[in-house]
Amino acid sequence: MVQVLSSRMLLRPSDPARSRAFYGEALGLEIYREFGTGTDRGTVYFLGGGFLEVSGRSAEPATGTLQLWLQVADAAAAHEELLARGVEVLRPPVREPWGLIEMWLTDPDGHRIVVTEVPADHPLRYRP
Repeated sequence: MVQVLSSRMLLRPSDPARSRAFYGEALGLEIYREFGTGTDRGTVYFLGGGFLEVSGRSAEPATGTLQLWLQVADAAAAHEELLARGVEVLRPPVREPWGLIEMWLTDPDGHRIVVTEVPADHPLRYRP
């Protein structure tokens, strides 16, 4: 197996400026780096242990095959913050039957984003 040193997801939005505003301002992701110039410049955001690169442009509509999973410490606080920033939340935080707390939203192109909290008593965090 090749040793993976870093990873990133590449997102080709229909409107790069609109997507940069969503990921950088509405979601508040921190910028790792930017490249190029003008309205189609590329921006790479930190995503916890990876990166999200928003660059280029796509004329094709989003499909349901790409979904982002973003873990946060407090889904209720993230929900309030996102609402205050004007982000449309498809579903507020709900504790799922599998124990995770999940909230759903979409980016400007319709890519689904799940914002997840792993509760302290969940097996992903603690196994007695």
